[in-house]
Amino acid sequence: MEVIEKTSVSLKRPHSEDVAANADEIKRQKVSEEPFKGGNYSEQSIETVPEQSGEPSLGDTKNEIIQNVEGVEQDDDELVESDEDGDPESFADMMKHGLTELDVGITKFVSSHKGFPGILKERYSDFVVHEIGKDGHISFLDDFSVPVDNEDPTEEIFTVLSDKHKQQLEELQLFKNKEANVAIEVIEDTKEKRTVIHQAVKSLFPELETKTEARDGKKYIVAYHTAGKKALANPRKHSWPKSRGSYCHFVLYKENKDTMDAINVLSKFLRVKPNIFSYMGTKDKRAITVQEIAVLRNIMGTDDQIQQAMHSLREIGFINYYGMQRFGTTAVPTYQVGRAILQNNWNEVMDLILKPRPGAENGYLVKCREEWAKTKDPDAALKKLPVKRCVEGQLLRGLSMYGLKNIVTAFGIIPRNNRLMYIHSYQSYVWNNTVSKRIEEYGLKAVPGDLVLKGGTAVHIEETDVDDYTIHDVVMPLPGFDVIYPKHKSGDAYKEILAVDNLDINNMKHKIRDYSLSGAYRKIIIRPQNVSWEVVAYDDPKIPLFNTDLDKLEGKPPPVLATEGKFRALKMEFSLPPSTYATMAIREVLKMDTSIKNQTQLNTTWLR
Repeated sequence: MEVIEKTSVSLKRPHSEDVAANADEIKRQKVSEEPFKGGNYSEQSIETVPEQSGEPSLGDTKNEIIQNVEGVEQDDDELVESDEDGDPESFADMMKHGLTELDVGITKFVSSHKGFPGILKERYSDFVVHEIGKDGHISFLDDFSVPVDNEDPTEEIFTVLSDKHKQQLEELQLFKNKEANVAIEVIEDTKEKRTVIHQAVKSLFPELETKTEARDGKKYIVAYHTAGKKALANPRKHSWPKSRGSYCHFVLYKENKDTMDAINVLSKFLRVKPNIFSYMGTKDKRAITVQEIAVLRNIMGTDDQIQQAMHSLREIGFINYYGMQRFGTTAVPTYQVGRAILQNNWNEVMDLILKPRPGAENGYLVKCREEWAKTKDPDAALKKLPVKRCVEGQLLRGLSMYGLKNIVTAFGIIPRNNRLMYIHSYQSYVWNNTVSKRIEEYGLKAVPGDLVLKGGTAVHIEETDVDDYTIHDVVMPLPGFDVIYPKHKSGDAYKEILAVDNLDINNMKHKIRDYSLSGAYRKIIIRPQNVSWEVVAYDDPKIPLFNTDLDKLEGKPPPVLATEGKFRALKMEFSLPPSTYATMAIREVLKMDTSIKNQTQLNTTWLR
């Protein structure tokens, strides 16, 4: 589905005296087992951790969001969007192979009102998210200006390069030969002189990368094009003046791109590692909430139905299910891969990721999968991929490097957060199913044996204190070795689901430490804050129904809505805590399946 997203980001500069300490601290951080919501229009604070050196490292940060393989040569290609813009009927037909809510345990509702149909995310601008900080400040994109930099370059930077060198560097930057280089001899070989030359090249020719090399007993500053393989293999560490402070904070506005993709693009063009960016979801202490704005087009509900639904959302809330985006959009759900990892079935992991699958995918992925099924040759399959940064490309590259008998190592070349996504998806699948069973068995009240959090510690509700709690206090665990389970039938439900998958609830530690699940706790019911809504009328289904921040900055007039239009839309605004899914709140209002499979069918009918 098309989406817009906005994010507030911060970039931390390195301090020479604490680089090593930072590296150790990062490695000690525990990866959160709660998701970050991508795939809409959001604002979010991001901090950037310093890049310690030019040497690559794999998966050593908390919630690192990366898509390219660090330390492995990447082709100079752009991110390719999916081929989902063809005939709507054909795409809808392909999406018949996708998941439904029932497939991932999303089956219950908490409200008694009658649902009504509507189309969610018909346009990506129909779904907007802004970050709300701990101080209540809402992040908006409201300024394009670049902060004033008081560190003017020294005059020497403009004079240290000869005219001949400038011409050669200009030609190199113009891509005349991206594998060529320009070598500048350091006549006065001092660290200060070399630094000035490095700064001069980077200031005047930003598309070039430099490093110091010794040739025939002399020192040279050698410039390479950033897209060339030499520069990619050994990028020079970027400097950050101390006077600029510890972080560079900025607002990231993105349309139709999730956070992983956006950070990957930024890291590529800034020539830094993706893990230097931090943002909502990476630091629990930030406790950031989000403000959601969502439109449901072509709604069919009566005014009374809409009022009942929205009042229920405000007063009762919704079941805190993990949303459909947690499980992927193709015929092979991510939780199946996660289950195979936990079972230590690595041939199954490889097969699930690479085998042909029905449904909507990029054409090049289809050809890659077909080649793999035919030859089981990772190099041959890799040649079918113009974009190597996808998970399939990374796994194939690993298999090419380490062989088909070393799948664990080959899989390990995929960035850590992407690998953990699979097992977290399995945890979410178990959580959704057990929560549905718990609500079916005990309804919407706290009962003895339920779990609640006291000071961050989970405890069981006893018969003597059950009246002190409501359903809004109750939590359920994501399975792991460091959690306790309810003391009623829901506890047994966990054991049964895991046993069916040949997993032992009492042994969630994996042979490979990364895949050991400690578990976490999650509230069953979420009650949104600051809930408001209005019904708007419109005639043209293609017009936006409100302006985005970018529209406002560009001076676009607000959309003209009809007084008595052919169609009606429900515009909702509400705030949610971290790790919750707005689509699940909307599901409670509409009482309809929010899966892409179902929504595509609605959109296809709507487009006829």
